[in-house]
Amino acid sequence: MLYSYYYDSPLGPIELIADDDYLLEACFCSEGRSHQGNLEVGSPVLHQAVHWLDAYFNGQTDAELPHLKIDGTPFQQRVLEASLKIPFGTTLSYGQLAKQVDCLSSQAVGGALGRNKLLIFIPCHRIVGVNGQLTGYLGGIDKKEWLLKHEIQELKK
Repeated sequence: MLYSYYYDSPLGPIELIADDDYLLEACFCSEGRSHQGNLEVGSPVLHQAVHWLDAYFNGQTDAELPHLKIDGTPFQQRVLEASLKIPFGTTLSYGQLAKQVDCLSSQAVGGALGRNKLLIFIPCHRIVGVNGQLTGYLGGIDKKEWLLKHEIQELKK
């Protein structure tokens, strides 16, 4: 069975989709949609995802991630799993991440990150271009910038 919930984040609604075992998707959606679905009858994974987002937006870095379903080719999965290891408030360049996954192409890494269905949970917003420039984020560059500023501000507290 699939469960969905629209989480009201500081960046607008985030649609969460889970089954009984995994968080399957987390994506930004249009402003007109909010709190559709019933969290009370959702899966435990959905509850954990909401708890994790509450903690994230409150600057807490120790909340446990829900079980994530990382889809894609083996290469895409490797890239997404590697990006999970980037600490809160830290960035890597596409090239640095490419080296970590034994890939010669930062563009291939960018393509794999562009297929991330679990925005924020898999922190592809922490991947930046050469010289720290903000490039490519499925949620939009404005959201990527906000997320990075949020993390840096929380670390300064």
